[in-house]
Amino acid sequence: PTGNFMHISDTSTRTRTAFALHAVCGALLILSSLPATAASTLDKVAKSGVVSLGYRDNSLPFSYLNADKRPIGYSIDICLKIVDALKREIKRNDLNVKYVKVTTETRLKSLESGEIDLECGSTNASAERRKLADFTIPTYIASTRLLVKSDSGIKSVYDLAGKTVVMTKGTTQEKLFAEINKNHTLRAKTVLGNTHDESFALLEAGKADAFMLNDILLASVRSTSKTPDRYVLTRDPLTIDPLSLTLRKNDDAFRKIVTGEIHRLITQGEINGMYRKWFESPIPPNQVNLKLPMSYLLRDSFKSPTEWLP
Repeated sequence: PTGNFMHISDTSTRTRTAFALHAVCGALLILSSLPATAASTLDKVAKSGVVSLGYRDNSLPFSYLNADKRPIGYSIDICLKIVDALKREIKRNDLNVKYVKVTTETRLKSLESGEIDLECGSTNASAERRKLADFTIPTYIASTRLLVKSDSGIKSVYDLAGKTVVMTKGTTQEKLFAEINKNHTLRAKTVLGNTHDESFALLEAGKADAFMLNDILLASVRSTSKTPDRYVLTRDPLTIDPLSLTLRKNDDAFRKIVTGEIHRLITQGEINGMYRKWFESPIPPNQVNLKLPMSYLLRDSFKSPTEWLP
């Protein structure tokens, strides 16, 4: 009996050991398969000495390329202020900026994969997107409208019955118009451009009757036209769109620095000069002045800056 007991005990011990080793190996396998982004972005940046900023090449005045093909814009300037704050936090004055081009379709994927650490564009912090990424305090508040030819007779979405509407692939307006089209039985046709410039080109060429996007980006693409007076924005807003910088979800240490710097820019009034530079002054490459004073919505939001959105 004693021998049998010892045999059973040894077997039980070996079994427990085997299970423990199996669990450890399984845990190591899981950890090794996790993406690099599971580590804190702050630690990653401190170790590598590089912060990767996602930029758009056609979202004037937020993020676009100047004549030298260098990313510039309102959002880029804000991101560079954040880079300065990162340098102070990690005590690395040699921190380098790596610019990575993103599109409406790739911006959130690039964040998730770790290709970029911060997206510096014109992204609408919609409820659906907030499930996938974290957003900063809004740095601009736009509204969805239509850009149409001045002689089109189109004053609102109700005039789009049987018309063709263009949107840029991957924008929130794509889903929005699908709902409007269905709910109001407009039977409108939709076409998608890969970029805002491509969408506007379809409107210019007469292949679309209206271009739906947020108003500031519509005003921006209109400013690039040789005949901007041929195009008008419809008056009534369809949505109110808070635009924010985007970062990976649940990355608290990095988020604290990013949000803290934007809060400082707002409360100390520094962002007002940045706004005037990009929205109320001639800007490169063609020295176009958008002449867009700060809206009361944005001005009021800056009085009590918060990440919380309804």
